[in-house]
Amino acid sequence: MATIKDVAALAGISYTTVSHVLNKTRPVSEPVRLKVEAAIAELDYVPSAVARSLKARSTATIGLLVPNSVNPYFAELARGIEDACERNGYCVILCNSDDNPQKQRSYLRVLLEKRIDGLIVASVGEDSDLQGSLANVRTPMVIVDRALEGVEADLVSIDHEQGAYLATRHLLELGHREIACIGGPASTSTAQLRLAGFRRALAEAGVAVADEHIVNSDFTSLGGYAAAAQLLDGQRPTAIFAGNDMIGIGVLRAAAERNICVPGELSVIGFDDIQLSRYVFPALTTVGQSIRELGESAAALLLSRIAQPLRGAPEQRIVAPKIVLRESTAPRPDLFNEYR
Repeated sequence: MATIKDVAALAGISYTTVSHVLNKTRPVSEPVRLKVEAAIAELDYVPSAVARSLKARSTATIGLLVPNSVNPYFAELARGIEDACERNGYCVILCNSDDNPQKQRSYLRVLLEKRIDGLIVASVGEDSDLQGSLANVRTPMVIVDRALEGVEADLVSIDHEQGAYLATRHLLELGHREIACIGGPASTSTAQLRLAGFRRALAEAGVAVADEHIVNSDFTSLGGYAAAAQLLDGQRPTAIFAGNDMIGIGVLRAAAERNICVPGELSVIGFDDIQLSRYVFPALTTVGQSIRELGESAAALLLSRIAQPLRGAPEQRIVAPKIVLRESTAPRPDLFNEYR
């Protein structure tokens, strides 16, 4: 691999002059600049990002930690972050922890060793060791989706509790009273907040929920499928609030295998509004906000913090959710024919 000294030798000028051309640190004559550019092209020389970052005290790099890149929610979130960073001259290093806290902490060390300019974290559940590590990080940082106790950082999140409340109230307004909830892992703040919103809506309506109609899963279609099979093979509810869209998609599969008509016999509503929810059958009613815009908002907040690291106390941007009506919800079964 060619070095800057090779470029200088081929161009017949000093190493220092080549450095000035590359870093634009001092004016050079047009003939000299052309010589350097010709030598760079001939040698296919790539400047050292490490060396340049040491001089500039910036790597123009953002680290992004996500718990599961297979989950479309985090894929869409990452796309929004990447688009916003690219427009502003930053590249993104994506680290997928596979819902593994140890892997997550390892990636955090790697990113900090690379002297990233900023960090965006969508964490794996509740990880006290990670929270302790992040509490000591001095790199500008934004937390996305799940607040982390004890970590002083900017936060961008949807209002999980209010979103679940809206989803459940939608089912109540359709006449449903036997409503089940398939939540995420009980240890995560996201699942806890969504369950709280579910319970609040039922309590306001004076509707009791059976213990067997609250099931914890993980935020995957497989988890949703298994939990729905448990519900649908027992005392079947007329509606299910799924803790996220992937769970909802698993519910649709379990219902189809049992010849349960959605929404004629069972209404299903999800959470997040991932793009895939538009294309399953029936299209999934859900609650959420543009995930890509959420990512862009997180990136914009981080870049602002990088530009002004002493700007003040951490900011919280809590996005208001909204119902996205599609085909998977309808009035409860005894009202369905009248509704049609």
